[in-house]
Amino acid sequence: MQAKKRYLLVSVGAGLLFLVYLWGLHIGDFQQQPYHQYHQYHHPSRPPRRWPESTHPLEPYLEGGEQEEDSPRLHHQHTSPRERRAIRDNIYKNRRCRMETCFDFGRCQSGFRVYIYPPQRGEEISESYQKILSSIEESRFHTTDPSRACLFVLAVDTLDRDQLSAQYVQNVRARIQSLPTWNDGRNHLIFNLYSGTWPDYTEDLGFEVGQAMLAKASVDVGNFRPNFDISIPLFSKDHPQKGGGKGYLTLNDVPPSRKYLLVFKGKRYLTGIGSETRNALYHIHNGDDIILLTTCKHGKDWEKHKDSRCDRDNEEYSKYDYQELLHNSSFCLVPRGRRLGSFRFLEALQAACIPVLLSNGWELPFSEVIDWRKAAVIGDERLLLQVPSITRSVGRDRILALRQQTQFLWDAYFSSVAKIVLTTLEIIQDRVHSHVSRNRLLWNSLPGGLYAFPQFSTDPALFPFYYAILGKSPSQQFTAVIHMVTPLQSQISPVVKLIIAVAKSKFCAQIVVLWNCDKPLPPRNKWPSTSVPLTVIEGQTKTMSSRFFPHDVILTDAILSLDEDSVLSTNEVDFAFIVWQSFPERIVGYPARSHYWDASRSRWGYTSKWTNDYSMVLTGAAFYHRYYHYVYTYYVPASLLTMVDRMANCEDILMNFLVSAVTKQPPIKVTQKKQYKETMMSQGSKSSRWADPDHFAQRQTCMNAFSRWLGFMPLVHSQMRLDPVLFRDQVSILRKKYRDIERL
Repeated sequence: MQAKKRYLLVSVGAGLLFLVYLWGLHIGDFQQQPYHQYHQYHHPSRPPRRWPESTHPLEPYLEGGEQEEDSPRLHHQHTSPRERRAIRDNIYKNRRCRMETCFDFGRCQSGFRVYIYPPQRGEEISESYQKILSSIEESRFHTTDPSRACLFVLAVDTLDRDQLSAQYVQNVRARIQSLPTWNDGRNHLIFNLYSGTWPDYTEDLGFEVGQAMLAKASVDVGNFRPNFDISIPLFSKDHPQKGGGKGYLTLNDVPPSRKYLLVFKGKRYLTGIGSETRNALYHIHNGDDIILLTTCKHGKDWEKHKDSRCDRDNEEYSKYDYQELLHNSSFCLVPRGRRLGSFRFLEALQAACIPVLLSNGWELPFSEVIDWRKAAVIGDERLLLQVPSITRSVGRDRILALRQQTQFLWDAYFSSVAKIVLTTLEIIQDRVHSHVSRNRLLWNSLPGGLYAFPQFSTDPALFPFYYAILGKSPSQQFTAVIHMVTPLQSQISPVVKLIIAVAKSKFCAQIVVLWNCDKPLPPRNKWPSTSVPLTVIEGQTKTMSSRFFPHDVILTDAILSLDEDSVLSTNEVDFAFIVWQSFPERIVGYPARSHYWDASRSRWGYTSKWTNDYSMVLTGAAFYHRYYHYVYTYYVPASLLTMVDRMANCEDILMNFLVSAVTKQPPIKVTQKKQYKETMMSQGSKSSRWADPDHFAQRQTCMNAFSRWLGFMPLVHSQMRLDPVLFRDQVSILRKKYRDIERL
């Protein structure tokens, strides 16, 4: 028995020793592999091994393409993985940088401010980079004090780092290193559109970015540092600094399908990087609803390299107009060019042509915040032959939704250089102040992240734009805010009558009087007694803009903004509030005005004439959401607020500009008594501002100053007026809910 046990133990021990021996051999082989790879890489006489390159243009799509790993980083066909690693290691020595490791948050304690270094003498700056710098200087983030700066931007033009380009700036490395606060790039932002050069167009910038963030076009996911760098779109030198062209789709463009299914018109590269996909497009071109046109006729030596298809392609290329194709196709192919990004991307977005992206490894613009699945079809270069069937399988309702999202994204983030720059800065600010940052709903829904400020609230339910999406509704009460600039003379003053009428509304939660008068504040017993709380706030600055300050005492969603000389009945207040509840994102009120283009003077005009349309509702008697107080106070440049306060005029026009810029919609006028006019007050030593002969001329000036600031005219004309259902109907007055409106 003991012998059997000993035999069993010896057998088990021998087996374990054998397994340990095999495991040791495996580990030894594994540990030797890096050495062999390293030795092969540095051996001076041994050429690096490469996979055999196929000359057949369709081989990547037909022979084993789908068996490769589905990672977009693996499909570079002109540089080996070792070469790409070497380039990346040289450029991105801090490729592991994240906000937590390579950014000094201590610089941002006093707010998010951006400083631009002063340009050196003789500094040449391209038109595109000047647009970027001007957009920052005109933004609310800009500071001229480097000690207050959270982020630094170079005055050196780094947009074009192609050494063959005429705009390539020499000695960038030395110039950057000499900056007093460079600090290896920490808290710096570098903009770049073009990097690398022929033939492989790598992402070599020609200098080390260190710990600086890159706002870069055509960036590869292999080089992209997530939540640190920012991918921006490639835009041309003609891209406008402000405003920008509108999209070409209305919200309800039916039918959603267009004449063509899929189109493309562009260069075909005969050799070099970016040639494979474009060389194979003719395989799916059918000349009917799929029009994919390429030309070899570009560059100095194109005839030396042209192939058997060039003449035929060039002839067919000239038969079609690019703009006609763009605006009459449901889908637009956006294949990579020499670099991953392409001008076709922004062109397709503006034209409401759904982009079909074929650029493996491209980190899409602003992908950190934008959900591109709602606006584009993201394809694979290896699966080109599947593109027709994929696009044909998209339903009409989905096509309409995708096209609508292209228009939203174009207008919100890409239509101008300023929007591209501001989106970049807002993303960085959200990282810096992550506790008050936007979520994806705010970035991917109207009106977009540039008009949805998380400093107001991080809860989307508190904004006026998302009630329908979230199934919410605004609060059922309002706060009346009365702006006073003249003394309170007696209990029969117009403002006293106004307070009493507003307080009788069943929807009124409180009344706030903003005392901007130079006279002392009257004692409490001089004010009328009301059934709702009456709060008097004495303005410290006593300026016109202070009437739109977001006071903490205002808790309701709705604000009824009133001038002290407004004349409204309780019925008028109630009806306007009921209408506003259906349109909480707009201004709803009584006195309407309009704008027009004065061709003889090449400027915008302002009119108070009673016409068949209007584009503004004055805030002397209007409802709007309290969010717009925050936008007015913290979004508008200080220079415009100073102009408004200096003239004591135009604050109501500026509020209309803001709301229309955000909503892209007109205000809503409701029924009012026919004899309404701005009351010409004669109380006290001050006469009404409406009696000032310069008042009207100032408002003309304001219209043009505000439109220059935005870069476009946001006001929208409307011919709609909302009346009570039985208004002026031939029925008994007793059956009418708002009967007092007709009696006035």
